[in-house]
Formats: sequence, structure tokens, C-alpha cells
Amino acid sequence: MREICVIGGNRYFGKRLIARLTAAGDRVTVVNRGSSPPPAGTIHLIADRDDENSLERALGSRTFDVVVDQVCYTPRQALIARRVFAGRTRRYVMTSTVEVYEYEDTAVPVAEGAVDPRAVAVDPSLPWDDAEFLDAHYGEGKRQAEAVFAAGSGFPYVAVRVAHVLGGDDDFTGRLEHYADRVRTGEAIAVPAVNHPATYIHVEEIADFLFWTVGEDFTGPVNAASHGPLTTEELCAALTARLPDGKVLLRPVEPGDEVSPFSFDRSYGMDNSRAVRLGFPFGEARAWLPRAVAETLGKGG
Repeated sequence: MREICVIGGNRYFGKRLIARLTAAGDRVTVVNRGSSPPPAGTIHLIADRDDENSLERALGSRTFDVVVDQVCYTPRQALIARRVFAGRTRRYVMTSTVEVYEYEDTAVPVAEGAVDPRAVAVDPSLPWDDAEFLDAHYGEGKRQAEAVFAAGSGFPYVAVRVAHVLGGDDDFTGRLEHYADRVRTGEAIAVPAVNHPATYIHVEEIADFLFWTVGEDFTGPVNAASHGPLTTEELCAALTARLPDGKVLLRPVEPGDEVSPFSFDRSYGMDNSRAVRLGFPFGEARAWLPRAVAETLGKGG
């Protein structure tokens, strides 16, 4: 029986990961602030991950085979986690994001080496506790958090750089629903004048990927994305297939103007070949997109 600690993980693909771990016979300890109960069959520890003493007290003398950190957004949080879990786990898996590549603009899908966390400068003094600042610097926060885990030696870590996630009837982001609402009403969808595709992953597939990662021994950054990029037009076409009375109206906007959430003025694709070489069999985004749309529309009625 493996001892697994999950920090956060009460919703979306985090709860699906926990379900997979418990079904596999792992003993899962969930650490959160106690605002919501953890999934059934887990051990619940209440702690504020931003408070090092609180986290130390909650963990006591516990050790783990693997820690999966679903809610590390800043270098401050990473510094606390590294200090607290050093010596407590043989491997630390941080859920990162495609947003670490926000400054990369390439004609081909970007590989992990484009952002080497060992070369990223860390500045814990920035106002990371300010919600507005953090929201505006989400990718930078994740980059610097990765850098903290990558610094030095003796702390085996993985940074799973997750593509844009779709699917499930519990998608709290509302991003695909944004398009569904506009297709239903015929309201214009704001897009860049030159609108680039992006890579995506289904909510069940990213849960599968994280579960697989827990059982592997590789370290460092790894991209998690289904095969094949999707365009805004493809998202809309999948919606109109389920909403035949809907209408798609794309409205190009000027540079700097606000656009719809899955519309991009630069390349936003990730190269998933490292994960494939390591043994994970990604699906095709175009194959599961109709399912993701059906799940979203099922939620919205």
C-alpha cells in the first residue's frame, strides 16, 4: 500500500485523481483548510498551507511515498512546502500549467526545455498574497514555484504542465460554457484578428495522467496534453453539433482588447513527446471533444 498525500484536490480533476488512488488501494491523506470535506475513504488533515507551523503540526511525524500538490501557485508556497516535506517524501508532484509558456511564441508545439525552472529567477518578496496580483501573474507564480522545487538537489520533484482542461459536468471555470452561452444567443465571440489554436486535455485524461505519474519515477517538468491542437472554430463547431439552433459569430478585435477565454493571439501548443516516450498514451483531442461538450451542456441544461 502506497502512502500518498494530496494537497487540495477537492474538486474537478483533483477529486478524480483521489478516486483513482483510493480505488487502487493507496492510503490517501488529503490536506486542506477544512472549508469542504475530502473525498470518502481518505484521511483528512486540516492546515493552512501558507502557514508553515500549521502544516508541520497537521502532518506530525507522517511520511509519504508521493505528495501531489494541486494548489501551489507561488514561490512562497513552494518554499514552505519544500522545507516541510523535505525528508517526508521520496517524490513531490506539483500540478503546474501551460501558462508557464506565456512568453514563448513558436510556430511548433513547445517542449519542456523552453522554460527551464533552474534558470528562472525567484522573488518571494512580490505581492503574492494579493489576489489581483496573483491572478495577473498566474504563469509567473507557477514558473517561480517550479524553480523553488528545482533548486539544488535532494528533492525529487515533477512539475506537470497541464494543458487547458475541458469536460465534466463540474467544470467550475465556465470557459467552455462561455462559448455555449454565445452560441445559444448568437452573441459575438471576441477573438484576435489572427487566432491561434491551443492544446487541451480532457478532465478524465489529466486525472489518469496524474495517477500514472504517481507510480512512475521520472522527475522534472513534463507536458500533459492530448494529441492535436484545437481551434476556436472547432470548439464552436462541436457546440453547434449539440445546439443546432445556435449561431456562431466570431468578432475580431484589436490587439490588447479582451478576447474569449480559448482564443489566442499567439501559438499556445505544448509538445507532449516526453510523456509519450515515458509511456503515457494520450488520446486525440478531436475524439473526446464531443464528449466534453455534451458534459458541459448537460450541466447547463
